[in-house]
Amino acid sequence: MTTTGAHNQPQPLAALPELDVHAVLTRELALTPQQVSATLELLAQGATVPFLARYRKERTGGLDEVQIRDLAERSAALDELNKRRQSVWASIVEQGKATGQLRTQLLAAQSKAEVEDLYLPFRPKRRTRALIARERGLEPLAQRILAQGPHGDPQREAGSFVDVDKGVPDAQAALAGARDVVAEVVAEHPKVRATVRALAIQQAVVTTKAVAKHHDPADRFREFADSAEASVRMPPHRYLAICRGEAEGALRVALEIDQPRTLEQILPLLGLQPRSPWAAQLRQAAEDGLDRLLWPSLQTELRQDIKLWADRAAIDVFARNLAQLLMQPPFGGKPVLGIDPGLRSGCKCTALDATGALRGHATVYPHTGGPAAQRAGMELVAMVKHFQPEALAVGNGTGGRETEAFAKQALRDAGLTAVPVVLVSEAGASVYSASEVARREFPDLDLTIRGAISIGRRLQDPLAELVQIEAKAIGVGQYQHDVDQKLLAQKLDEVVQSCVNQVGVDVNTASGSLLTHVAGIGPALATKIVSHRAANGAFANRRALLKVSGLGPKAFEQAAGFLRIRGGDQPLDACAVHPERYALVEQMAADVGVPVTKLIGKPEVIARLQVQRYANSEVGEPTLRDIVAELGRPGRDPRASFEALQFREDVTSIGDLKIGMVLNGVVTNVTAFGAFVDVGVHQDGLVHISQLSDQFVRDPHQVVQVGKRLQVRVLELDVGRKRISLTAKTNS
Repeated sequence: MTTTGAHNQPQPLAALPELDVHAVLTRELALTPQQVSATLELLAQGATVPFLARYRKERTGGLDEVQIRDLAERSAALDELNKRRQSVWASIVEQGKATGQLRTQLLAAQSKAEVEDLYLPFRPKRRTRALIARERGLEPLAQRILAQGPHGDPQREAGSFVDVDKGVPDAQAALAGARDVVAEVVAEHPKVRATVRALAIQQAVVTTKAVAKHHDPADRFREFADSAEASVRMPPHRYLAICRGEAEGALRVALEIDQPRTLEQILPLLGLQPRSPWAAQLRQAAEDGLDRLLWPSLQTELRQDIKLWADRAAIDVFARNLAQLLMQPPFGGKPVLGIDPGLRSGCKCTALDATGALRGHATVYPHTGGPAAQRAGMELVAMVKHFQPEALAVGNGTGGRETEAFAKQALRDAGLTAVPVVLVSEAGASVYSASEVARREFPDLDLTIRGAISIGRRLQDPLAELVQIEAKAIGVGQYQHDVDQKLLAQKLDEVVQSCVNQVGVDVNTASGSLLTHVAGIGPALATKIVSHRAANGAFANRRALLKVSGLGPKAFEQAAGFLRIRGGDQPLDACAVHPERYALVEQMAADVGVPVTKLIGKPEVIARLQVQRYANSEVGEPTLRDIVAELGRPGRDPRASFEALQFREDVTSIGDLKIGMVLNGVVTNVTAFGAFVDVGVHQDGLVHISQLSDQFVRDPHQVVQVGKRLQVRVLELDVGRKRISLTAKTNS
C-alpha cells in the first residue's frame, strides 16, 4: 500500500525482494531444486564444467557439460536481471515516484526489456518536444486527451492555453504541444511497448535496398539489392550477410512493421473512446508517438536482438564444426614426414619423431623443372630412408595435389609403397607459423618450415596441434568476423576445453598450449608445468604435480583426472580414474584377489566384481559405472580410428572435373545451407542442404559433420568463378 504525506507525495516503499533465481532455473531448465543448488554451489567454489560433468555426477544429478553451461549462463543472466531491477527501483524511489503498482510490476518483470520499459518514463531525458510542451504549461491539456472524456471541445479548451510569451500563439499550437506530451506517454507506456514488440517479433519485415554509389566489383550483395523478408523466417546466415552489406555501405537495411495495423492494436490500451470529442487527438498523437518515438527505439532494440540470435546461430554452427574437427582420428604417436607444398619456392619437408619433435628438414623442388626437379624424388626418398617415417603428411593448399602425386610416385619408384601419403588440411597453418608459440619453439626456422612441422603434427594428433591456433582462424565457421567476438571466443574456448578433457592429456609430452585447456590449469599453470618438467624431468606420477609452483590441492582436484602419466609408478595414472578413487579401486582389486595391475584392462576379472556393494553417499552408480568402464578400457581414446582418404589421382584441379563425375571427398565445413566438401581440386564444392540426402534434411548437421567421408557427384561447374555444385543423393 502506498503511503502519502501532507503534500500527497509518494514515500519510499519497502525494498524490492530478490528474484528467486533457483526457482526460475528449476522451472525454465526442467531441473530438480537439488541439481540447481548443488551445481551452482560447486561452480561458486571454483569447480570447472568438465570436472563436474565427469567426476561429480552424484552431486549434479548427472548433468552433462551442455546442461551445466546452460545453467551457469542463465544463472548469470538472472543475477544481472536482479541487479537491474534493484537499481531501477532505487532510482525511482530516489525520485520520490515509487508506487505500489510500480513495485508490483517490477516484481513481475521476467526480462530486462520489461524492466527497461517500466523505467523508461523515469529516465533522465534530454530536451524533448514533450518536455518543452510541459514547460509551456500544456500538461493539463494532454491529460484531457488521455482521459478521453465524453465532453469538451478540444479547439475551445486549447484556446485557454494560448500564451504568446510561452511560445503558444494559438489553439492549434496548444493542441500540437499537448499531442507531443501524449506521444511521449504512448512511446513510454509499458503495455504499449510490450504489445508492439510482440507484434514486431512475429510480423516485422527486414527490407534492404542497394546503395547506388557503392562499388562492389564482386557483386557479393546482388541478391539482397531490393528484398523484403519476414524476420521470423529469415535464416540467420542471410541476416548476417545483410548486416555485412550494410556495414560495407552496400545496403540500406530497415526493420518495418504494418504501422496502421499496429496502431489499431495499441489504441485500446490507451483507452481510446471512439465517440469522445478527444478521440481524434489521441489517435493523431498515438500515430506520431508510434512513428517518431516508439518504433525507432524498438527497431534498434529488435535489430540488436535479431543480430544476437543470428550471431548465436552462427557461433553454434562454428562450435559444432570445430568440435568435429578437433576430434578427428589421430594417426597416433608415430614418426611422420610433414610437407608444406610449394610450386616455385619448393616443398619444405620436416621429419618428426613419434612425439612430434623435429629431427631434420630439407627443401625439395619437384615442380620447378630442370636438375632440381630431377633430384627431388631422390632427395625425398633419402629423407624417408633416413628418418623412417610411417606416413607422409602433405598440406592440401596450393600445389598439394601435385605434391601428393610427386611423393607417391617417388615412393613407388623406390619400392616404398607401404608408406602412405596423406593430404592434411592446412587451415590456419600460416597463423600458427607466425605465432608467438611457434617462434618460441622454433626461433631459428623459416615460417614455411614451421608450417610443415604443423602439417606433420596435425596428422599425428589434430587436437594437440590445432589448440595452438586461435580457434576462429581454423576456418570452419561462417561470418566469424561479423559475429559478437566476445561470445565467439567464449564458445570456442568452451569447445576446445571440452574436447581436450574428453581425450585427456599426456602431461609428460603435452605442449603448454594443450595443457592450458585442461580443467583447472589455464595459461599460467601450464607454463609452470612445462618449466618444471624441463627442469626436473618427466613426472613419475600424478601426485608429483603438486610439486609444481602454484599448483595447489584445488587445481590438482580439477585437473588430475584429465592428465595422463604413462609408464609411471602408479598404473592408474594412465587412465581417467580420478586419484580420489584410487583407494576404492585398490579395494576392488583386493576383493577379487589380484593386484591393481591385474584388474586394469582385464574384463574377465572385472566381471567378478559386485559393483553395487561399493556404492555409498559419495560414490553412486554413475561414478561406479565410469570407473568400471575405464578399468575395462584404460586410457581409451574416444576418437575414431584413423583412415586415410584417397582422392582420384586423375582429378587434381577444377579443370579436370566433369558434370556427372563421382568423387570421394571429405567435409571441410558445415553451414546452415549445406556442406563444403574437399574433392581434391584446391576448391571446395558445395553440397546444398537439398542435395545432402535422399530424405528431407532440416539441419545439415543431422547427416554430415566436419571430417566425414562423403561420396558426391558433380552437378554444376563454373570454372571461371571457381564454383562447384555437388550432390550426395544416390537416386537422382
